[in-house]
Amino acid sequence: MSYISNLRKYVGHEPIINIGSTLLVFNKNNEILLNLRTDTLTWGIPGGGKEINETLEDCAIRELKEETNLSVNDLELVTVLSGPEYYFKYPNDDEVDTVITLYKVKDYDGELNITDGESITLDFFPLDNLPKLESRAEAIINKIKNGTIKI
Repeated sequence: MSYISNLRKYVGHEPIINIGSTLLVFNKNNEILLNLRTDTLTWGIPGGGKEINETLEDCAIRELKEETNLSVNDLELVTVLSGPEYYFKYPNDDEVDTVITLYKVKDYDGELNITDGESITLDFFPLDNLPKLESRAEAIINKIKNGTIKI
């Protein structure tokens, strides 16, 4: 059982601070990897919550492998994000105040494959032609587009 799932047994749907890693993965055409989420039916950026005794880097590597089957060969810290635009209420009423450690995957191996049940599909998109995004992913991509986040 994950740390967050275990914590939810005690706090129910109340807001919690969730620290995790999110990964920017680009293909050779400079398109970003997104996952169509099973919970919100919107597109998100791969990533997830940190487990006890796990580094944020290890969290990033684990989450990418779990969600996409891709293995990280080279990882670069981009920034840390927090604040009201990263507060999120899931369809099941769980609320999180998310602290995102944003990484860029500079090199990876493997074939895209859904392995964890959190995604309906995975695909790469050009930044100027994106599908409907989950709110935190939209906030990140908007900051990339306006130059607030440099990648």
